[in-house]
Amino acid sequence: MDRRNLLPIGQFSQASGLSITALRHYDASGVLVPAFVDAVSGYRYFRRDQVRTAQSIRALRQLDIPVEEVRRLLGGGGEEELAAALQTHLEAAEQRLEVQRSVVHSLLSRLTEGAQMTHRVTVRQGEAERILVRGATVDNSGLDAFLRAAYQEIYAVAGRGPLTFTGPAFVRFHGVCDDENETLVEACLPFWEDGAQPTDLPEGMTVRELPGTTLACTEVEGAAAAFPQILGAYDAVAEWITEHGFDFAGPVRMVYRRWTGTPDHPDNRLEIAWPIDEPADD
Repeated sequence: MDRRNLLPIGQFSQASGLSITALRHYDASGVLVPAFVDAVSGYRYFRRDQVRTAQSIRALRQLDIPVEEVRRLLGGGGEEELAAALQTHLEAAEQRLEVQRSVVHSLLSRLTEGAQMTHRVTVRQGEAERILVRGATVDNSGLDAFLRAAYQEIYAVAGRGPLTFTGPAFVRFHGVCDDENETLVEACLPFWEDGAQPTDLPEGMTVRELPGTTLACTEVEGAAAAFPQILGAYDAVAEWITEHGFDFAGPVRMVYRRWTGTPDHPDNRLEIAWPIDEPADD
């Protein structure tokens, strides 16, 4: 083996910026395999043209891209695939930064003003309703696509009636729905029980009866109605319920009081409405 074009692992480590430990790990995982391994000493040697690949691996790992994904991206997908993956990673990082920025601003507001000063919470009585429902288990990344598709189906069914709507569409969240958690989400549309009734429901869509309930509510408009800013409204209602001694009595609702179809439109107005009960006696 002509080793004149090879670098021993120590020199290669200095040139690439990767530690010897990391180079051994990337060898074992198939991300960066040495050009030659001495059968007697086990010493690894790398080609000089592998330095650029090693530097790319270092940069990708600094972006917290998993080792398996690094191996796939550098394993022959080409520069276009790598560029597309980097763009996707950048967009995700920017979204995470926006969430973190919103959370920090929300915490600062709560420290200086309190959540209830930022969001005025009121109580109203919700009437019993008959609703069309389409549900799915999603996290925040799949929420918008699910709701758009669900309401397209729901309104198509409603138009065949045609159904008489008795209130705005709303969404029920049965748990935490964010970038780290998925939960059952239900797109709902209330309609008049004494009028035309839906027929030929597609698979997964149902008609349900919701009983009347007391709701603790707050409204948000414009940018405050977009994710992640809207999370502050959920927190404010939950805090109000807790501080006033009520019990949580069902999934929280996001009610479309006014909706343009664009998440950050200034004319949007949403209501966060949480069913509540008087606390049960011990």
